[in-house]
Amino acid sequence: MERLSLPNAVEKFLAFLSLEKGASEHTISAYQSDVRQWMQFVICAHGEIVRDISTVTPEMIREWIVSLSESRYQPRAVARKIATLRSFFKYLVNENGIEINPMEEIHLPKLDRSLPDVLTIDEMKRLLEAPSSESPQGMRDRAMLELAYGSGLRVSELCSLSLQALDLENEFVRVYGKGSKERIVPLGHWAIVALEKYLRYGRPLLITQKTGSALFLSRKGVALSRKTFWFYLKKYAHGIGLQCPITPHTLRHSFATHLLENGADLRFIQEMLGHEDISTTQIYTRVETQRLREQYEKFHPHAF
Repeated sequence: MERLSLPNAVEKFLAFLSLEKGASEHTISAYQSDVRQWMQFVICAHGEIVRDISTVTPEMIREWIVSLSESRYQPRAVARKIATLRSFFKYLVNENGIEINPMEEIHLPKLDRSLPDVLTIDEMKRLLEAPSSESPQGMRDRAMLELAYGSGLRVSELCSLSLQALDLENEFVRVYGKGSKERIVPLGHWAIVALEKYLRYGRPLLITQKTGSALFLSRKGVALSRKTFWFYLKKYAHGIGLQCPITPHTLRHSFATHLLENGADLRFIQEMLGHEDISTTQIYTRVETQRLREQYEKFHPHAF
């Protein structure tokens, strides 16, 4: 087998993620950043490019992990970078005939899974009502907030929606999640109301010659970016006086937690969120348990 250099292996891996796995631009960017950071460390530490990827040793990976810790990377960030290298070498073993996987001797650090930030139902109601109901941008943002919270979409899924993904008559939206996996998600009543208003009165005023089939448009008439949506989300949260940190994923966390609090089956929530593993969804049971404990300690006379 022809020797594969480290830089060439990295490029083949990134092409594999894009062309064969159908990974999103965001995912590819994150993997690229991590694996190239490790590659640059190896080149600097050993003074030359690794010309045969099969010569990489577990020690070359451990050295990098130590340097990350010394550079004060958070444990969760280190774990993510290790996971990236695990995927990289798994690809090399499966697709390029590498016999020895150096990652087999590297273990992910155990992490306490932090509970996600969740808004109360009252906070969520105030946030949904924050955008203007008269401007095209306000109608768009209200529809996006209602859809993100009402259907639990990831921000990448939300911003990439096309007009064809909506079926307002049958009350569902077709979503392409991680790995381009398709799922059908119900639309709530208020999301439908907001979407119909945006489509009738808001979106037509945002259309330009550049406009394609994107559902949510920027002022330039092209698909609204994740970064811009996050900017507006923080602006609305600040405007209503929310104190907790908020990201687009907070809406997704709130969607799942409020469903669970009101009696929804965990398997149903897993399907709605597009989680492959039920253990990923089970974090929301911990949120509910924590809230019950907080209420008990606050109101029960014998809590302490």
